[in-house]
Amino acid sequence: MKKVRPGLIIILSASLILSGCASMKKAEKGAVIGTAAGGAVGAVIGKVSGNTALGAVIGAAVGGTTGAIIGNKMDKQAEEIKDKVPDAKVERVGEGIVVEFNSNVLFGFDKADLSPEAKGNLDKLVTILNTYADTNIELQGHTDAKGSESYNQTLSEKRAGMVSAYLGEKGIKAERITPKGFGETMPKYDNETEEGRAQNRRVEFLITANEKMVAEAEREAGIR
Repeated sequence: MKKVRPGLIIILSASLILSGCASMKKAEKGAVIGTAAGGAVGAVIGKVSGNTALGAVIGAAVGGTTGAIIGNKMDKQAEEIKDKVPDAKVERVGEGIVVEFNSNVLFGFDKADLSPEAKGNLDKLVTILNTYADTNIELQGHTDAKGSESYNQTLSEKRAGMVSAYLGEKGIKAERITPKGFGETMPKYDNETEEGRAQNRRVEFLITANEKMVAEAEREAGIR
């Protein structure tokens, strides 16, 4: 029997996740993803889909039974976020969670400082993030395509940094948080329409298992 090339495994895995596979639960998808070299799969999916959040979460997957256990824990956390933070868009991806805030919820137009209303929304999320402390949080700032690339890059970095600093003030440990700015380079929506541009002005929280959660899941799975 011929060996299946790693590249083919990655492509097939990417196709599986991007198609949504309605018959599979999120935790089961996480188990499948990790068995096919999560980092490589995540890189492919992130590039093909233009969705850095999707790629990063999938890239952090460990897979197998351990991944399924982590996925179940993420299911519970995602449901709490949906219930308690109604202004956020919450998506379960593999073994992680993507929480998207439209920038209008957090910032004024062309601004990087948090409004009182924004802090109220973040406070709701912080409560849950502190409850589920065994996770890492990547903060991604994005803009629309108006203005220069350099200006948008700087603005996205400032916004991600501002949210990161606020989370730190609220007791989330700095080692859990990684802020990143992507400027206008990774639109998820149509930059040719005002509605699409408004949606592209966003901040995304990528929530994935940290080493402690992975180790506990491995013990539960009987690996350690």
